[in-house]
Amino acid sequence: MAGTLEGRRILVTGGATGIGAAAVDVLTGAGARVAATYHRTAPPDVAGVTWMQCDVRDAATVDRTVRAAADKLGGLDVLLNAAGLWQPGIPGQITDDEIDLLLDTNVKATIFTNQAAYSVMRADGGGRIINFGSAEAVMGSPISAVYAATKGAVAAWTRSAARTWAGENVTVIALAPAVQTPGADRLREFLGPAAELLDEQMKSSIPLGGTLGDPARDLGPALVFFCSEGSHFMTGQLVAVDGGLVMLGA
Repeated sequence: MAGTLEGRRILVTGGATGIGAAAVDVLTGAGARVAATYHRTAPPDVAGVTWMQCDVRDAATVDRTVRAAADKLGGLDVLLNAAGLWQPGIPGQITDDEIDLLLDTNVKATIFTNQAAYSVMRADGGGRIINFGSAEAVMGSPISAVYAATKGAVAAWTRSAARTWAGENVTVIALAPAVQTPGADRLREFLGPAAELLDEQMKSSIPLGGTLGDPARDLGPALVFFCSEGSHFMTGQLVAVDGGLVMLGA
């Protein structure tokens, strides 16, 4: 994929860990100019990447960071909004604080980052915004219900923003990957010994390989495509990159 994204100017939120970190590696390897945000976790050392500390839950901080990234890159073609949080939440046992944390981190932050990117992109002829949904939002989850609800909200926001901003050539999509992430590790910790049952379930529910994918190897090529001009005629979609776990539209 070397050179596929030559000259593309991309901002990755949540770039220090998980999907965000894999995206930074893959997109720079494909030739993109990349800026990335981190919050508390120190970012990895990736050549050529501009790192910016940002709490994506704070609107004013997000606005300043996105504009600073665009200034550094000479514009902004793509926002890859990978910042987010998974945590358990069983219906009937969920607290106010747990709801607020996930709403702030997964929903408010998505809206703040998207609006800040749109403000820059609309003045420069357009751009592409990529959010992250989840299979749990499609199927429902008895152990992470608030997370599932927030990711359902991300998908709904993505459709709304896509309809609103299309006239200014700003496209918005959401990806629903099933890959190994820190959130998947927290799920296994939460399940404890029952994680073995999850492994058995995935063998039958993920047709391609029977397990979670690798963020760089399996999701990376899709990220390159959606960050490229090749995806210019797509907007408002929730796209599963999950080995067949959720067959949307089936």
